[in-house]
Amino acid sequence: MNDRFKTPLIEAKGLVRTYEVRQGMFGRATPVRAVDGIDLKVMPGETLGIVGESGSGKSTLGRMLLGIDPPQEGQALFEGKPMPKLATPEWRALRAKMQFVYQDPLAALDRRLTISEQIGEPLAIHNLVPKPHRETRVAELMSAVGLRPDQAGRYPHELSGGQRQRAVIARALASRPKLLVCDEPVSALDVSIQAQVVNMLRDLQEKNHIAMVFISHDLKVVRNIADRVAVMYLGRIVEEASSDVIFKTPLHPYTKALVSSVPVPGKLLQGRVILQGEPPNPANRPSGCAFHPRCPLAADICRTSVPQLLSVADGRTAACHMVTRAEASVAA
Repeated sequence: MNDRFKTPLIEAKGLVRTYEVRQGMFGRATPVRAVDGIDLKVMPGETLGIVGESGSGKSTLGRMLLGIDPPQEGQALFEGKPMPKLATPEWRALRAKMQFVYQDPLAALDRRLTISEQIGEPLAIHNLVPKPHRETRVAELMSAVGLRPDQAGRYPHELSGGQRQRAVIARALASRPKLLVCDEPVSALDVSIQAQVVNMLRDLQEKNHIAMVFISHDLKVVRNIADRVAVMYLGRIVEEASSDVIFKTPLHPYTKALVSSVPVPGKLLQGRVILQGEPPNPANRPSGCAFHPRCPLAADICRTSVPQLLSVADGRTAACHMVTRAEASVAA
């Protein structure tokens, strides 16, 4: 195999991002770890799905992988090299290879510019296509995402939600990136439109061999598009494996609860795992395993010791005392 395919396209090593949260106008500032020691790799052409409840740190992690939110600890590597500092010429040059697809396409687009002008912006910013040929390239991109030529002169408010998201994706593809980070790209769309956009993303990714980090709380969508899945809870990855393995045989109690909530056509949600309570306040993180107050398997060790993300099988990791003990006993 060619050596460049052995090197991860994007790699996170011990990423930590902390925010200061103040309760009230004169309240004391409390540090909150939105991302707490994340390690992961994405290979060229691979799609990694990142799932978890709201507030688990998914979006912050996505921005950190692009260098938009610099880490306080750890580092992100792109093609084996450390991510340049934010807003430096080196970082701006690298942005052509990494693009972000936002959750709200109307907020991501400039309402004063036409769709064709916005799709063509990366071509001008990164000087990728000579000016006389930009119109042709914009037309190609619009066709690739299913937009009609007559929509080129329209403004964002004149398009539907699905059409606006297609325009955002066309703009992201303009620079021929190697990596797309998609943050809840279909959550604001109708179900029928979601399927169209997801299928389009998958086809474009396979055609152009683009790596993708797909962030979502919708497990049905993630199962349809991701090669591997990382499950996040309160800033940490608690389980990671191939998509098929995660959805067929989840190991971590939190992953089991998420997977059991996915509806299956023609079947009742029998055996569904119902989590008790709400996610903990990140500013007042529980001791030991952060999931233990809601976990049906919690033991004394879970309340005092933080579980490490360990390999439990080939290509599979989990951060759970009960899982690693069970796997160790099976191996013995």
